[in-house]
Amino acid sequence: MRNFKRLFKLLKPYRTAVLWGSLFLVLVTAINLAIPLFVKELVDVVEVQKDLDLLNKMAWTIALLFLLQMLFSTAHNYLYDITEKRVITDLRKIIFNHLHTLSTSFFVKRRTGEIMSRMTNDVTTIEGVITDVPATLLQQSIRLVGGIIIVIIMNWKLTFMILVLAPVMVLFAKTFGKKLKSLSREIQDKLATSTTIIEENISGMSLIKSFVRQTQEITRFDGAVEDSFQSAKKRVKISAFFGPMIGFIAFITALALLWYGGREVIAGTLSPGEMVAFILYAVIIAGPMGSFARLYTRIQEGLGASERIFEILDTAPEVQDAPDAAPMPKIAGKVEIKNLHFHYREDQEVLKGLNFSIEPGEMVALVGPSGAGKTTLVQLLHRFYDPVSGEILVDGQNIRDIQMTSYWRQIGLVPQETLLFGGTIEENIRFAKEGATLDEIQEAARGANADTFINECPDGYQTVVGEKGIRLSAGQRQRIAIARAILKNPRLLILDEATSSLDNESEKLIQEALERLMQGKTSFVIAHRLSTIHNADKILVLDKGQIVETGTHQELMDHKGLYQYLYNLKALQIETETDINEESVQSKISPVTKRF
Repeated sequence: MRNFKRLFKLLKPYRTAVLWGSLFLVLVTAINLAIPLFVKELVDVVEVQKDLDLLNKMAWTIALLFLLQMLFSTAHNYLYDITEKRVITDLRKIIFNHLHTLSTSFFVKRRTGEIMSRMTNDVTTIEGVITDVPATLLQQSIRLVGGIIIVIIMNWKLTFMILVLAPVMVLFAKTFGKKLKSLSREIQDKLATSTTIIEENISGMSLIKSFVRQTQEITRFDGAVEDSFQSAKKRVKISAFFGPMIGFIAFITALALLWYGGREVIAGTLSPGEMVAFILYAVIIAGPMGSFARLYTRIQEGLGASERIFEILDTAPEVQDAPDAAPMPKIAGKVEIKNLHFHYREDQEVLKGLNFSIEPGEMVALVGPSGAGKTTLVQLLHRFYDPVSGEILVDGQNIRDIQMTSYWRQIGLVPQETLLFGGTIEENIRFAKEGATLDEIQEAARGANADTFINECPDGYQTVVGEKGIRLSAGQRQRIAIARAILKNPRLLILDEATSSLDNESEKLIQEALERLMQGKTSFVIAHRLSTIHNADKILVLDKGQIVETGTHQELMDHKGLYQYLYNLKALQIETETDINEESVQSKISPVTKRF
């Protein structure tokens, strides 16, 4: 129950509403307990006293009690329900806020659909429990205890028959509750799988269509939801049997009471009103027993969901500020890497003792075959991960000793795959600087060679880019990302293959924008096309996690090592691509045109 205690702590800020709601609930329950006594008097007035005036007074009194019960119940329902919605909203905010504190590695290891499922399906499961559990416990406890006290005073023999029901209820609840808990978690896990498939298919629909994989993906989703249904079917079987069985036991008990009470009335030892009141109290007492049994099963289901939620909330970020971390002063740009080691898996080291130094304002190119460790190095520099051993010093300070946010504010990242949000172009550029004016945004766009195409869009800077910028071309998205970096005006700049997979015209525009962006900044460039790094102050050639060559372009070409091999290989590829493009153009020229 530790997780439930943590959930109930969320009620603390709203304790005033909970206390008032509880007071109204107590009043409703007290009236509920009092009504059978008035019904008893009313029946006796009709059957024994036959007093019409008294009958009218009793009827009006009971009607007033029903009215008060309705008013108090309405107030209780409103206060509890609005508190429940408020607490669930807070819980969703807490989970979302916590996700932003987690390290990049968490999102690499987890599937997006699984995280989404925990924020939606699991929270929804808890929603019906967080106020319902304390409300049910309070109301049914009062009804049970109050009802038992009253019936003991009325007739202890009949009370014994009612209490026989209690152990039966407890046995049923214990038997089925544990099974429902395990099934609840199993269902939530399977719902997460189907949610993940939905997310993957929506994001990758064009790829699915291109490879004609619709049938296979539909089959995969059908299998996932069918698997979820089979688990839900098991839970339905238990729930479908559990409720009616509890009802059957309660009805049999009521029938036994009616039979025994009828005998007592015939014998003259019990008045008709007492028998009616006793049956009503029997129902009142049986109700809490059934409610407690059902509540136990709901608690078990809620526990399964809460375990999945608190698994995320209890996950600590792998990369976090040191207790005594200080803010990062304005960065000059000197970067030193000392004996840097890193691995994602202990049996597979990615970086093996890197050592190098970069002076402020230098442009450094990172070159090497796929898997050499280039992207890992810049992720460590950005402090998305911490090294296993070794140091990364910026202006002489170990980046593990400074506050991450103060450091990140001075770093600019232009990734290979640009991520735009689904709003407008203006909002996507302003993302880099909260409160930036339109003039600042336009100036950044001009610096990124993006202003021209933006003004040609239907709504200019107010043009909606669509999810992940799908309405824009790759080159346009990249220029908006550069405009974002220009607006941020970072002191350290990381370019992760920012010109890869672009046509020549887009690459030229982006290269011009990048050159303006890099002026006066320490820049780390992972280059897809080696022809773009001729002017780098220093080129680091990585292979299998180690720096195997260092120098300028000309020095490395003269060295005739790995860099020269990669450069010639890339140059041959570019030359081949150019020849193919020229042949394609020539094939489209008509014979008449060729004669001229």
